[in-house]
Amino acid sequence: MAYIVGRLLTGKNATAVFDYSRSVHVSFSGYVRVGTVQVHDYETRGYISGSGSEFSLGLFDYSRNSHVQLNVIGNQFNGFDYGTGTHFQGTVSGSAIQLYDFGESRYFNYAI
Repeated sequence: MAYIVGRLLTGKNATAVFDYSRSVHVSFSGYVRVGTVQVHDYETRGYISGSGSEFSLGLFDYSRNSHVQLNVIGNQFNGFDYGTGTHFQGTVSGSAIQLYDFGESRYFNYAI
């Protein structure tokens, strides 16, 4: 999700995010546009796609066989992961992405 919201909210045509919790770059390909997402995650060898409006996207994560609802409001986002049954929320500020996972009760930080 960090990569998708980072692309949506920064407009950057990035091919990776840096995950500070693991100190690794995670690579992606595909496209992220308002209303449409089709992304390949090289780490999980998964594929995420979906569509919607500029404020709400219904996504499907094929690597986990689960739906994810993503909502974007200004520089903030939130959603629900039907695979884990948990909510998430976060903000994007410049290149920094902070995501709070309610299932794990902790913050994750990324850079795009």
